[in-house]
Amino acid sequence: MSDSVVLQSAVRVPTPPPGASYSPQPSGSRKRSPPSRSPSPNRRRSPPGDTADADRDVPRIDPERAIERERQLAERVRQYEQQEAARKPLTEEEKQAAAKAEYEKLLNMRSGGTYIPPARLRALQAQITDKTSKEYQRMAWEALKKSINGLINKVNVSNIKYIVPELFGENLVRGRGLFCRSIMKAQAASLPFTPIYAAMAAIVNTKLPQVGELLLSRLIIQFRKAFKRNDKAVCISSTTFIAHLCNQQVVHEMLAAQILLLLLHKPTDDSVEIAVGLTREVGQHLEEMSGPIALAVFDQFRNILHEADIDKRVQYMIEVLFQVRKDRYKDNPAIKEELDLVEEEDQITHRIGLDDEIETQDGLNIFKYDPQWEEHEEAYKKLKAEILGEGSDDEDESGEDDESSDEESEEERQMDIKDQSNTDLVNLRRTIYLTIMSSIDFEECCHKLMKISLPAGLEPELPSMIIECCSQERTYSKFYGLIGERFAKINRLWSDLFENAFAKYYDTIHRYETNRLRNIARFFGHMLSTDALGWHVLSVIHLNEEETTSSSRIFIKILFQDLAEHLGLPKLRERMTDELLRPSFEGLFPTDNPRNTRFSINYFTSIGFGVLTEELREFLKNMPKPEVPALPPARSPSVSSRSSYSSRSRSSSYSYSRSPSYSRSPSRSRSRRRSISRGRSYSRSVSGSSRRSYTRSSYTPSRSRSPAPRSRRRSVSYSRSLSRSRSSPRRTRRGRTDSRSPPPRRSLSRSVSRSLTPPRRGGRARSYSRSPSRSLSRSVSPPPRRASARRRYSSESISPPGRARRSIPGSRSPRRPPPSRRARNYSVSRSPSPRYGRNQRRRNSSPSRSPSPPPRRRPRSPSTPPRR
Repeated sequence: MSDSVVLQSAVRVPTPPPGASYSPQPSGSRKRSPPSRSPSPNRRRSPPGDTADADRDVPRIDPERAIERERQLAERVRQYEQQEAARKPLTEEEKQAAAKAEYEKLLNMRSGGTYIPPARLRALQAQITDKTSKEYQRMAWEALKKSINGLINKVNVSNIKYIVPELFGENLVRGRGLFCRSIMKAQAASLPFTPIYAAMAAIVNTKLPQVGELLLSRLIIQFRKAFKRNDKAVCISSTTFIAHLCNQQVVHEMLAAQILLLLLHKPTDDSVEIAVGLTREVGQHLEEMSGPIALAVFDQFRNILHEADIDKRVQYMIEVLFQVRKDRYKDNPAIKEELDLVEEEDQITHRIGLDDEIETQDGLNIFKYDPQWEEHEEAYKKLKAEILGEGSDDEDESGEDDESSDEESEEERQMDIKDQSNTDLVNLRRTIYLTIMSSIDFEECCHKLMKISLPAGLEPELPSMIIECCSQERTYSKFYGLIGERFAKINRLWSDLFENAFAKYYDTIHRYETNRLRNIARFFGHMLSTDALGWHVLSVIHLNEEETTSSSRIFIKILFQDLAEHLGLPKLRERMTDELLRPSFEGLFPTDNPRNTRFSINYFTSIGFGVLTEELREFLKNMPKPEVPALPPARSPSVSSRSSYSSRSRSSSYSYSRSPSYSRSPSRSRSRRRSISRGRSYSRSVSGSSRRSYTRSSYTPSRSRSPAPRSRRRSVSYSRSLSRSRSSPRRTRRGRTDSRSPPPRRSLSRSVSRSLTPPRRGGRARSYSRSPSRSLSRSVSPPPRRASARRRYSSESISPPGRARRSIPGSRSPRRPPPSRRARNYSVSRSPSPRYGRNQRRRNSSPSRSPSPPPRRRPRSPSTPPRR
């Protein structure tokens, strides 16, 4: 092992050509160090000698060996070429595998990959066609990210309508994380574009709500983190984006309110500044959608302005905010008109709270291999077809047909834009107007108008322009009526258009002032009177109180006056009673409801056409009267309900009351009543005592205790009394009633009476009065019948009312008339009505002036008879 191993260099030395001697020479390319200026201390030079000549004479390389090496090299090259020629070509799988390996190597290099020319990169990507491979899906993911980011960066107000369809063309379900990250990054970089990004997010949210929810979740989490870190810039960008999403109704306004209350709970300069900016953006929407929340927020701002220790600059910001609110946010609208792109019924509003547990799903931002990639892509293609339309799938197949179709679509789009500008419509109306104004007579005008070429669908403009020109005149000109008549008689098309115009102008007649309304009514009156229009157009008129306005009633009046002027009233009446046209006039002469019938009769009578309503009057006269519903029975015999004052009786009373009176008349039957009335009455009635009395009294209070006598007399009296009485005929309780009570027991008296006590049987009565009463009576009184039930009056009483007899005004017959059902005596009486029965005497001298309206008959209500 002691032998030393000599290592030689493996570098091949170039072999000299055959026949040439080899002599090693020092390399001329070797660099020499620069000479030092300081001399070496011990430099010795070798003695000169002829070494080069000696070396040149000795050969160093064997020529035979050199030739052998050349031969061997040529042999190896030949064998390599044979192997290459015999090798099989690579299959597609091998090529793809090689391309995938190279692509993966480029993507996974630590330095991010070296620069690859685009042509080579496209060639590598073109070789990867296996959609189930991870490399292909990664390549598609990178393309998706680049496309979404590019579309978001180039969106603006003018092109948002075109960018959104392209955005839906990308797979937003797979790339929703990329979309949210890209739009949040773009919004934070350019805050003035926030309304545009919010409008784009609102459109995407209508079709893909999960994308809008993810965006809101990430914005809320971003605001939470920035609020805890006191990152003012991120808080401003987050709250601004949330405010505009709230305006677009992507998120409920409760989230904005929660953020505002959080910012204003412990006010600082920065938090108040952020809250002011948020309120300026979302304030109008808050006040429209939830006023109490807006009031609470502004109250908090007011308290901060007055009490909190904040900077002057922030105070000025709050004052400016209040001024913005006072100006109704004219410079800060919730949604600009050009960005209001979402229909209200399509909006999907998310209710996410500020304190809810939210997942941001950050895993959606990075690439993940999808084993079912193709199925998911097909599902999104179907969804995209539903969103954008069925024809969107064929956009990728470009070719000559597609180019031609694109050109046609562009032409159609240009035509649509041209049509929507209404330039052609304005020019057509101008032509029609100038033609009408430049004509001397109606025949020339019709001849010129017939030469105008009307575009398809604009035929109604001609009748409309004729009527509008007619309405603009100061007074009605027959010139326009003759033009309309001529056109309506030329062709059925124009007749139908004028009939449609009648219905349209009648529906909108309230928009025209009186002079224009008059001209339009006379124009259609001329058309109807000349039979240019069918009279069936009057079917659109429904003459009743609910479906007419003052303008429409004036229109109908002028129309019928013009018809009567042209046709004459007899001919107009004959036309109105035509059996063929009668169904068209059911709205003018309604028979469905008596109220509408009376309204029509009164209307035509008021405008001087009452003769047209004769048949309607006969119909109303012969119409069966509706039955009066029966009153419900009383709950208890001791409690009488309050009924209407209009009880039916055959006594008429009219009075005019002036003097107040107060009476309190306790009777021995333990009934006390208190009544107040003012009145003067002249009464004549038929009652139990046949007497006539005329009483006038001044304002005198009287106190009386008088039971009702039991009399067997019949009196004929004529009464005119309207009184108001408060009487409570109770035995053991004191009450107050407001009643309209009839005179007791068929009394015919001329008295000013303030209170009436129902007749009682038995008992004695004393009455003390301060007012005298003069009465003259003639009576023939048969014994009265005992009443089994009392009538209920318009009173509040807690006593069983007695039943009175029917009074017959103007009769003095000795016969006993049948008992009346109910008499209306709206009187407050304080008049003496002396009656004498067996062992009884009644004095009641009380002044009253109380007229009573004519009574009406009412059904009798059951009640308990008075106790004997």
